[in-house]
Amino acid sequence: MKKEKKKPEVEETEKVTEAEETAEEAVEEAKEPTAEEKLQEELKVEKEKYIRLYAEYDNYRKRTSAEKLQIYDDATAHAVKELLPIADSLTQAMAQFEGKEIPEEFMKGVEMIAAQLKTSFEKLKVEPFCEVGDTFDPEKHNAVSIIEDESLPENSISAVYQKGYKIGDKIIRHAMVVVANA
Repeated sequence: MKKEKKKPEVEETEKVTEAEETAEEAVEEAKEPTAEEKLQEELKVEKEKYIRLYAEYDNYRKRTSAEKLQIYDDATAHAVKELLPIADSLTQAMAQFEGKEIPEEFMKGVEMIAAQLKTSFEKLKVEPFCEVGDTFDPEKHNAVSIIEDESLPENSISAVYQKGYKIGDKIIRHAMVVVANA
């Protein structure tokens, strides 16, 4: 009888072991992805690659577009820099002729030339800056001298020797000024 008692225990142990093996097989089968799941995962990976490539291309496009605009502004600034002495000469000539008797046609001709130059600068988006009374900014202005004048505010421009010019935020030429009460 002792043998018979041991057999049922062995059989029960075998049944438990078989059940555990079946459960393990089911878990293994559940872990192994199906063909559809594999394809879904591959699609996900390819989508991520595509999105990254698209983002890189978009950044490249934006960067090159900005570089082209910068090159255009630099070339325009270089060309305008060569024309600025002419603008200065016209301004000085008109200032010298004020109050003097000169032929009206001559003065009108100089004013027309100055107007044409101003129109050309506007088309190129070149802006003059710096007026008497503006606040001194070392980023834009070149202080030639400093004076003390109590009628003017602190760090204000009291005289402009040479106008400054810029394209957008890019300074083509700094203005030469006299600063009051610095």
